[in-house]
Amino acid sequence: MNSPRARATPAQQVWIVEDSPPFRRLLQRLLSNAKLFHVHGYANAEAALAVLQNPGEGGLPDVLLLDIGLPGLSGLDLIPKISEIAPSCRILILTVFEDEEKIARSISAGACGYLLKTATPRQIIEGIQEAAEGGSPMSPKVAQNVVKLLARLMKPAAPPVGISPREHQLLVLMAKGLTAKEISDQLGISIHTTDTHTRNLFAKLGVHNRASAVARALQDRLV
Repeated sequence: MNSPRARATPAQQVWIVEDSPPFRRLLQRLLSNAKLFHVHGYANAEAALAVLQNPGEGGLPDVLLLDIGLPGLSGLDLIPKISEIAPSCRILILTVFEDEEKIARSISAGACGYLLKTATPRQIIEGIQEAAEGGSPMSPKVAQNVVKLLARLMKPAAPPVGISPREHQLLVLMAKGLTAKEISDQLGISIHTTDTHTRNLFAKLGVHNRASAVARALQDRLV
């Protein structure tokens, strides 16, 4: 995994909780080489939890990259504990599991995003940046599962709303699971402009995140 060139952002405290030593070292090297993050790695949930309770000079993490299938305390069990100790920490799942149950449990417990370990180095770096900025990065397969879940759970849709051609393009790309950066590149506009269109679209649809926007769009047959 070679570190891609990523957009400049203030250095973030990123913790990795991953029980595979080779993969954990690979992630630490990737993120350290990006020169965007201060990186710390932990082999299990218990080790990360102990440092969370006594963080020392390094402070609490801005983003915690978390595997689900950990020995001992699972990643799913760790999520609410992190949220209690460090409520501002953004928890980003990085795992091999893509079944609806684990996705739903992770998001319900407080994870802000869900990436699969098949993600490219660029997708992982951009996912961490997106999470740190308040976004909800998801691998395309995961986003599709989340949309299906939301479409089943959402209340009957409100009357259809009118959206602009640009907002329709945005919705189509969201439905494909593209990240905010990928959408910006595809549309040939800046991240700032993409964020503006996204906020306007969310307001029109009465939603607060991309997965809900796509679920609503599917219900209204906007895409």
